[in-house]
Amino acid sequence: MAMAAVPLLLASLAAACTTPFKADVSRFESQLPAPQGQTFAVVADDPALAGGLEFSQYAELVDQQLLRLGYTETTPDKASLLVRFDYGVDNGREKVQSTGFYRDPFYSPWYGYRSYGYWPGYYSRPWGYGFHDPWFGGSDVRSYTVYTSGIDLKIDRAADGKRLFEGKAQALSTSNRLQYLVPNLVEAMFTDFPGNSGETVRISIAPEKTTVKRVN
Repeated sequence: MAMAAVPLLLASLAAACTTPFKADVSRFESQLPAPQGQTFAVVADDPALAGGLEFSQYAELVDQQLLRLGYTETTPDKASLLVRFDYGVDNGREKVQSTGFYRDPFYSPWYGYRSYGYWPGYYSRPWGYGFHDPWFGGSDVRSYTVYTSGIDLKIDRAADGKRLFEGKAQALSTSNRLQYLVPNLVEAMFTDFPGNSGETVRISIAPEKTTVKRVN
């Protein structure tokens, strides 16, 4: 009986590893011009990130999305739109998992999760909901770490500084690798961009590929 249960347990753990996590995307728009070649420049909302190679790599992802939409990239001093961009991931929190779990271990529309400040200087207000750890009791238990990641996107009119767009994308995952998280969060942010103002949507992000060890 014990040996017969092993394949089922391994399949369940593999399914948990390959389940997409959800990104909550909240967007607010006011008079953002439809893309007709308007110029833009992506700048760091956090001065500490300005000029960094890592920031430049992630800013390029935002550049590509805006170019795809029809905006034209230029330098900050010539741009009609300034795009302020920020990103981060927290230190994670340990959880315990039993073998009785839902297909999606990080999300349920019937439960809420709110937090204050996931990393210094980011998300000063409570934001995001719908994250839940629906583990049930069982004899087989393992621990894991859940990380909260997010990006913040703001678009200002350069001429007078008027805010035209604000967006936040946030997700829970078992990965804390920004190289994996930020591209997916940027993709989520620009899905059906700019979206309906004031609406929060949940978008599935592909899981990070992991190596599954075979147990004899």
